[in-house]
Amino acid sequence: MQKNWRIKDLLEWTTRYFLDRGVQESRLEAEILLAHVLEKNRVYLYANYDEPVNQIERDTYRAYIKRRSVGEPLAYITGQREFMSLSFRVSPDVLIPRPDTEVLVETALSLAQTGEIKRICDVGTGSGAIAVSLAVYLRESEVYAVDLSPRALEIARDNARSHDVLIHFREGDLLEPLMNEEKIDMIVANLPYITDDQLEELDIGVKDYEPRMALVALGDGLDLYRRLLPQAYQLLRPGGYLLLEIDPRQIESAKIMMQSFGEMEIIRDYAGRERLIKARRNY
Repeated sequence: MQKNWRIKDLLEWTTRYFLDRGVQESRLEAEILLAHVLEKNRVYLYANYDEPVNQIERDTYRAYIKRRSVGEPLAYITGQREFMSLSFRVSPDVLIPRPDTEVLVETALSLAQTGEIKRICDVGTGSGAIAVSLAVYLRESEVYAVDLSPRALEIARDNARSHDVLIHFREGDLLEPLMNEEKIDMIVANLPYITDDQLEELDIGVKDYEPRMALVALGDGLDLYRRLLPQAYQLLRPGGYLLLEIDPRQIESAKIMMQSFGEMEIIRDYAGRERLIKARRNY
């Protein structure tokens, strides 16, 4: 007789399966995948533990489990990622937003409380998570977002529409599409900063699934930032801010390359690592 699989049975089996294969947060990921298949939230799973799951749903769930067990990121399977308490569409065309990057957004939001930040640009926007978050929480600001990838911009535009915010998207290299426009009050950037050697040390879900062009930079990983700095200095208004996310191992090199900016502060991420450079253009 065929087993009558309930929500409870599937979650327990998948949790054990994931644990055996080294998937971190096995129970949580099992719940997220099943909730996605059933088009419900996780609360629904707990309230309906004994509800049977039909064959079509089980087949879809099984396919997701296989994809996750070989290393594919959960966010690419569900097509969604939470960032700054907002839901974002993601795909293999864009980097998956990280919790560490919320420090960049929170710093930008704090600076904007002065009322002097009206025009903001997110360079290398990817999924648009940074730009859309800023536009959601700073409704009075004008937000620009630039990316070299047309497919990334398509996803970013979709995320902007889903959160009902107006963002001025530009396709191009770094700040080049904006160099002839009005001065900007704040520029934020989470550009590729991983070296080829460092990439090989990362989890399979990162190095084998996320877009290489969104991860890796030439040389010591700061090549794109070195190209960005003169553009940023020219485009920023006097007293404007520049926020850059980098690898903690790059701090000393980054300090040297940032000497043209008047003020500079290093901000730590949630794990206490030096992650963010906050700089201000001289008046």
